[in-house]
Amino acid sequence: MSTTPVRVYAARLVGLPIFDPQGDQVGKVRDLVVAVRSEVHQPRVLGLVAEVFGRRRIFVPMTRVTNIDSGQVYTTGLLNMRRFEKRPTETLVIGEMFDRTVTISGSDVTGTVYDVAMEQARNRDWVISRVAMQEAAKGLRRRGQTHVVEWRAVQGLTGREDQQGATHLIAALNEMRPADAANMLHDLPHERRRAVVAALDDERLADVLEELPEEDQVDILEHMDSERAADVLEEMSPDDAADLIADLPPETAATLLGLMEPEEAEDVRRLMSYVENTAGAMMTPEPVILGPDATIADALAHVRNPELTPSLAALVYVCRQPLETPTGKFLGVAHIQRLLREPPSTLVAGALDDSMESLRPEASIDEVAAHLATYNLVAAPVVDENGHLLGAVTVDDLLDHMLPEGWRDRAVSK
Repeated sequence: MSTTPVRVYAARLVGLPIFDPQGDQVGKVRDLVVAVRSEVHQPRVLGLVAEVFGRRRIFVPMTRVTNIDSGQVYTTGLLNMRRFEKRPTETLVIGEMFDRTVTISGSDVTGTVYDVAMEQARNRDWVISRVAMQEAAKGLRRRGQTHVVEWRAVQGLTGREDQQGATHLIAALNEMRPADAANMLHDLPHERRRAVVAALDDERLADVLEELPEEDQVDILEHMDSERAADVLEEMSPDDAADLIADLPPETAATLLGLMEPEEAEDVRRLMSYVENTAGAMMTPEPVILGPDATIADALAHVRNPELTPSLAALVYVCRQPLETPTGKFLGVAHIQRLLREPPSTLVAGALDDSMESLRPEASIDEVAAHLATYNLVAAPVVDENGHLLGAVTVDDLLDHMLPEGWRDRAVSK
């Protein structure tokens, strides 16, 4: 441990790669686990919560950590791959300490925790030694004054706090990919999870909800007021929203659909009308759709949208008016690779592939898989018997439905 810094801050540890002795990355740091005995004794750092490949979260004891530097963590390589389960006597630093209200002893200075530091004691144990706190903003200041104090100098880090905020935990979650943020949310105690859900904005919560196991999705939605739940569903992709609404009690589902914007609710209802695990049920009703008079430049501008998944950005669907699904007559698709080779001023109709076979909405999941595999596609159009485009099935839609039920839950709990 000779090269390990004297003091390590928790917020800087999160996201760092973890390497084995051979230099191979085995995971990433997601949190610290500490044992808080009292406000007098420094909490002992028991270990790290690490996310290994496959989105599994495991516990790495500090006795297995051989070195920590500014960019990585090294271990002995002898890791127990059993899923991490927090014990009642343990506390998660990022998940449960951040945003606690604390007071500096002997003063009236109160603020919220935004970081903590750990150091090695003489007996080589790691302990929490410093607390970084921020006062509430006063007067014209946009941010309150910050303090970094000894652990023993603060009160309020032990026991339960019913009104604990979530500002700094939200900041940490917003730095993560939605799937990683979903994993952290999944591991939080129920009360803490609800505080975080309340503080997340609707768009970010929708992204995270799409990555959570079905049970977590339903639990979160059922504890939200109906108006906000409907707003979050509107921010989700229609196929994911349809899957989630289908898991709710019929009365709740009907209430939320009634509160959603009519156009958004119509897309969801249409998806729910198809038989489960068919092309119609799993398709995305909002692919990139253009008219034949659009230019290559128009098409490239649409597929540059950062909110599109790579599979949705791979094809442009060309239809006659109307261009909202179900569209007018479906004419064909334009592949992104072909678009990149054509002059920007050329009409997209000139780059049309009208030989691609379409899927019917009643096509089974096996038929969809065979279609994508046969033609080496990452997406395919779904067209009704009258030649109207209904949506597109992407390879990620297919995988979501082909994987076993509850696969997200197993991904974080194995």
